[in-house]
This record gives sequence, structure tokens and C-alpha cells, in this order.
Amino acid sequence: MKIRTFTVGMFQVNTYLLTDEATGQSAILDTGENDELVRRLEQFEREHGALDLRMILLTHTHIDHAGALSLLQKRYDAPTYCPTKDKPLYDTLPMQGSMFGMPHLDRPQGRVDHWIEDGAEIPLGETTLRFLSTPGHTPGQGCYYDDHDILVGDTIFSGSIGRTDFPLSDPKLMVESLRRLFELPGHLRVHSGHGPVTTLERELKTNPFVGFLRRERGIEGPPGIRWAPGT
Repeated sequence: MKIRTFTVGMFQVNTYLLTDEATGQSAILDTGENDELVRRLEQFEREHGALDLRMILLTHTHIDHAGALSLLQKRYDAPTYCPTKDKPLYDTLPMQGSMFGMPHLDRPQGRVDHWIEDGAEIPLGETTLRFLSTPGHTPGQGCYYDDHDILVGDTIFSGSIGRTDFPLSDPKLMVESLRRLFELPGHLRVHSGHGPVTTLERELKTNPFVGFLRRERGIEGPPGIRWAPGT
């Protein structure tokens, strides 16, 4: 699977164009909060030819990751997949701009065609994307992965993790989600909602927010930050 990154919007969110190299079928993961991704994709098509876009995937439904869903669907009318547990947050999308002091970003939230649960498998050409539910940053935050790469939204970043002090966030759930995430193979390349690419192995060894996992597993490394009960 080929992964291209488009960093867009005032929040500098990483959105992704995923392409199955055997068939050319593609998916968009996350949207940004304005029309920049649509414009960037149109430019990409002018340079590389039309996309065979088969789906839109959402990791979660904060405004910077899903706020432009309706704009993207207007241009690319593809089925959209979203974590079931994030529906309470999804329902607030039309007003999230105002909630964060940016009422000009209020707009209809677009539609979701497929609500997905932990363990779901989504075919993209000859690639199978598996869904891992990692709530904490939001009620339904989740990750999509194959044998080589994992797209984690705001679950974890290079050297950090997603915030757990927002409405509907839950630090206790985040602790358990990180335990589950790091049961996956360490070689997986981590593509986050913000910041550079890393790997699970690198983050397990160095990320200050997973020091509790190093202690639990007897892994050498910095003790880390105690940021929630159980860490």
C-alpha cells in the first residue's frame, strides 16, 4: 500500500491518500477542516490522472479530522467509514466550530455510510485494512492498519499521545488503548494525525507517555510521565 500525506488546514492535520499498488484503488483518510484537501487532491489528479477513489475513512470526528467531510463528499462521492463509538462526537460536528471559538467552520457534517466496530476488515483492492478501536482521545478514536503501516489518528504521535482533557475524552480508556496498540508488531510504521512518521517499536522505547508500558514489560528506557491513573 502506498501512502501519500497531505498536511492541511489551520490545525496542520495529516490526511492521507492510501493506494493499493496492485489495483490502483484508493482511499482518503481524514479530511481537515476546510476545502484545502479537496484542492490538493484536484491538483494531484491534474498531475497524475484521475483517482480511483473507493472510500473515505475517518479515524475520529474532531473538526480537524472530519470537519470537511461534506466538502470532500461533494467532490468525491465515496462511501464513508467511521467508528461506531464516535457517533456522539460526530453528532456535534455541525457546531464544533462554535464549540472551539470558530463559528465560521460550522457546517453540515456529511454522511457516514458504514459504522464500524473493533476488528472490522475493509478491503481496498488487494489490501485488507483492519480496524483497531483505541478510544480515549475521543469515544471512538481508532486505527487502520495492514502488515506494514498503521494510521492512528490522534491516538499517538512521535513522542506524545492524543489529548485526553477534551469533552468526551477519557484518560483511563486511553491507557487501555495504548496497551492494546502496543500488542501489535513493533515494525509497523505509525502515521499520525499530526507530526512525523515513527514506528511502534521506537515509541515503545522512547515515548514519555508510555513509560508505564516499559515498566510493565521490563523494557529499558526513560521512566516517562505519569499522566493518568495506572501510568
